[in-house]
Amino acid sequence: MTDLVLPPDTNYHGTIFGGNVMAYVDKVASITAMRHSRAMVVTASSDSLDFISPIRTGEAICLEGFITYTRNTSMEVYVKVEAENLLTGEKRLTATSYLTFVALDNEGKPTSVPPVIPESEEERWHYEGAVERFEQRNKRRQTRKERLNQSR
Repeated sequence: MTDLVLPPDTNYHGTIFGGNVMAYVDKVASITAMRHSRAMVVTASSDSLDFISPIRTGEAICLEGFITYTRNTSMEVYVKVEAENLLTGEKRLTATSYLTFVALDNEGKPTSVPPVIPESEEERWHYEGAVERFEQRNKRRQTRKERLNQSR
C-alpha cells in the first residue's frame, strides 16, 4: 500500500502522525491476513510498532506485509513501513511491526488457517524467531491476566 503524506496527515514537525501510521499498519496487516486465510480476521495482538525515522510531508508512505508464522487459527504478520522521496526515488525504513490475527468462520468462531512456507531469506529469518515471539506474547498476556485478577 502506498499513499502520499499531505499536510493534514502531519503534526507541527511536518511529519506524519504516529496514529496514522498505526492505522495504515493495521489495515495492511488485516489485508495480508485475509489474503492468506481467505477468511474474516480480527486483530488479536499488536506486539510492536517500532518507529525508526519520520515520514515528512510530500513523501510517500509505503507499507508491505507478509505472514511470518501460523498456528492453528492465528497468523503473525510483519509489516514494514518505508518513506519514499518521490522526486529522487530514495527509500528508507521508517517503522516495523508485528501483529497477530485470528481467522474467523461465518459464525465468528476461530477457524484454521493454512501454514506459511517462508521463501526468501528475510521470510525465513522472521519465521525462525516466531516461536520465541509467540511465547513472549503468551507470557505477557498471562502476566496481565494475573495482575487484573489480583486487583479485583
